[in-house]
Amino acid sequence: MKYFTTALLLAQLASAQAAISVRDDDGNLVTLQKPAQRIIAMAPHVTELLYAAGGGDKIVGAVTYSDYPEAAKKLPRVGDNRLVDMERVIAMKPDLIVIWMHGSSERQIDTLRQLGVPLFHSEPQKLDGIADNVLRLGQLMGTESVAQPAAAEISRQFAALAKQYGNRPPVRMFYQVWDKPLYTLSGSSIVSDAMRLCGGVNIFADLKVTAPVVSVEAVLQADPEAIFGTSEKNYGGVNLWRPYPTMKAVRNDNLFTLNGELLNRAGPRMVAGTAALCEKLELARQHRKN
Repeated sequence: MKYFTTALLLAQLASAQAAISVRDDDGNLVTLQKPAQRIIAMAPHVTELLYAAGGGDKIVGAVTYSDYPEAAKKLPRVGDNRLVDMERVIAMKPDLIVIWMHGSSERQIDTLRQLGVPLFHSEPQKLDGIADNVLRLGQLMGTESVAQPAAAEISRQFAALAKQYGNRPPVRMFYQVWDKPLYTLSGSSIVSDAMRLCGGVNIFADLKVTAPVVSVEAVLQADPEAIFGTSEKNYGGVNLWRPYPTMKAVRNDNLFTLNGELLNRAGPRMVAGTAALCEKLELARQHRKN
């Protein structure tokens, strides 16, 4: 009996030691009894983070627009980041679901919670949160041997950009996510952190909503030195501002277009997106009139 009790205690201790616990971006503790093997990615940036952390072969489902890396295009779809096929999610028998609160409705998240599957909320709001997400997801998947060097390289590349551009003269800028309606991003967005690294000043940083709708008049009144649009499908992009030749951004030929997938997704490719933003802001500085 004593032997059985000791063996039971040892088994329980081994089980406890095998458990994996990390905190997600909402501060909630996520605990798995063993490394995740069947993961559903609820946002395109999540898919990219999971691949970077060495868990691409563990993703059993993803949402629409999860198209990077190339292998992600073949992943089974469970819907988009706003409407998910719950029956399909259940059928996939996930042992971890990585969610994105900003893109998902509260009702949908509540439904996912009712499944009893551990949820990890991924929503980096600072650039250093990208490497941190890679590390924590690697822990949950047991792929630290891939995740740790990947995270270190991401951090190194951002540090190099900060060293190169961090002390450059500031440039007041407007970041145009969409044309109709006219969407931008406030200071709480991770894109604003990229702007800060490059020496950009977001003219709408003080707005409380992360992705607010603004008016053409408000942009004209703020008169930014540079305007950035994205190459994602929209109506007219930065050409919207060409009819306003008195604007400083138009006058100085500082209407720029960036690859939105590189900058709007909080994944490892934000290194490339931030580098492109920094280069364009440096060009805007060169356009200043003496």
